[in-house]
Amino acid sequence: MTATTNLDRLSATDVVRLLKERLVTPLQLVEAAADRIQVTDPGINAVPIRCFDQARAKAARWEDSAHKYRPGYLYGLPILVKDLTAVKGLPFTLGSRIYKDNIAAANDALVDVLEDSGAIVLGKTNTPEFGAGANTFNDVFGKTRNPWDTNLTPGGSSGGSAAALAAGQVWLATGTDLGGSLRIPASFCGVVGLRPSVGRVPQNFCGEAASVGELGVHSVSGPLARNVPDLALFLDAMAHHHPSDPLSREPPEMSFSEAIQPGKLPLPSRVAWSPNLGIAPVDPEVATICEQAAGWFASVGAEVVHDCPDLHDAVDIFQVLRAAVMAADPAGGAHMHDPNRSLLKPELIWQYAKGFSQAPEEVARAKHAHKHYVQRVLEFMTEFDLLCCPCVMVASFDVDIRWIEEVQGTRFDNYVDWLMMTYAFSLVDVPVISVPCGMTTDGRPVGLQIAGRPQHDAALLAAAAAFEKAHPFASMVPIQPNVRHLKDCSSGN
Repeated sequence: MTATTNLDRLSATDVVRLLKERLVTPLQLVEAAADRIQVTDPGINAVPIRCFDQARAKAARWEDSAHKYRPGYLYGLPILVKDLTAVKGLPFTLGSRIYKDNIAAANDALVDVLEDSGAIVLGKTNTPEFGAGANTFNDVFGKTRNPWDTNLTPGGSSGGSAAALAAGQVWLATGTDLGGSLRIPASFCGVVGLRPSVGRVPQNFCGEAASVGELGVHSVSGPLARNVPDLALFLDAMAHHHPSDPLSREPPEMSFSEAIQPGKLPLPSRVAWSPNLGIAPVDPEVATICEQAAGWFASVGAEVVHDCPDLHDAVDIFQVLRAAVMAADPAGGAHMHDPNRSLLKPELIWQYAKGFSQAPEEVARAKHAHKHYVQRVLEFMTEFDLLCCPCVMVASFDVDIRWIEEVQGTRFDNYVDWLMMTYAFSLVDVPVISVPCGMTTDGRPVGLQIAGRPQHDAALLAAAAAFEKAHPFASMVPIQPNVRHLKDCSSGN
């Protein structure tokens, strides 16, 4: 393989090395990624917004900036940005018909930082309306499909980014996460997704709900990648202070790429494992795959203990506070009045209505319960380096199912509850990652969710990198999309 062939198969770290050594050019990578998108996207619909000519022009006049020696510098690597994040001059629809003609007037803070870190935006990836839900479909661009089987969902709400990575369209893509939107699609698509600590990555706005500090629930922006070293590289590119985000911070002294190198940080000594966090029904096959994966940490000297914190009120707390966050959005009132209301999907109408109907006393009780919830989790994490569990209670499912209504005899009456395995951690400011850990018998990827201690993003990544290195899962992607839905249609099924 020469430096300019099969570029889509290479890791981001390898491609950035080639860029740094001038063995490939940014323009060659833009062309390679654009070609791959044009070939694969008709089957998966991951990248509905494209700016190929703009990217070509930027790549053609590329010059390394003064920051090229800082960790995470990308040297002109093309990336994709989720359509909940503004990119100046590009459509900024948030997956909603209300904003289908909206053009971003300025970059989000994250895009500013990434472009300053040497990234070239190639396009924007699909998302559910306002990022609400874990199946990526909307009435502007349609449904995104899972490259492993296009009859299945890629998850959400960063489903377009995860699907694009799995199909080899680009090497790195951004996402956002309030209830699990970086982790769930990573699990469903066989890639890696990190919900970083709050403030680790700068941002201005996330359509799935802007962070409302006094409610204690934060949507964060973060990285998706095909493997942990690539994700660490991308986090290095992202993790910088931006003046428009008061929560953002300067990068750590040790880069994340350095931190994941063997021997740089100690591996975990105590690891908690839970098949269900004490609150969730989980598909037995998914639980078994994840339990075997979590058990690997014992082989490197960790004590693996079947345990988890008391999360009994996670669902009630999250539902009330998430709805309050939605109601606190200044645009929320306008969204719920015609003509806008008639353009919203029913799940959002339910979500806004819940937020507006909640009594102040109900929100106050949830905030009080949340303080005790956080305390319980943080106390638990003083006893363990990591907490492992299934990322999602099921593997990927039929793309035409809007949300999971039943698992193992437990029924859910709304589109949020079935995501409790991920949003249980969103209520606490700890870094959480989903790493591929196996496949179901019918060939669907499964992700192991690993939570670290507060602000210990580097230690979490180091543990995830060690796990990944000992297993073959990172080599599963990229894949050629298995366009089953068209095959099934042509065969009359």
